[in-house]
Amino acid sequence: MPKTSHSKKATVPPKICIVCGRPFSWRKKWEKVWNEVKYCSEKCKANKNK
Repeated sequence: MPKTSHSKKATVPPKICIVCGRPFSWRKKWEKVWNEVKYCSEKCKANKNK
């Protein structure tokens, strides 16, 4: 029987990366720190001062 619960990803709005300006979606690994996430990738995080 298929699951009928909705995924959290569908209910969380995307954010915009402060480095590259691209939208990015919620990920399970960011579940506890989603309010603090600012970068879409490690590459953008590394280039935050450039």
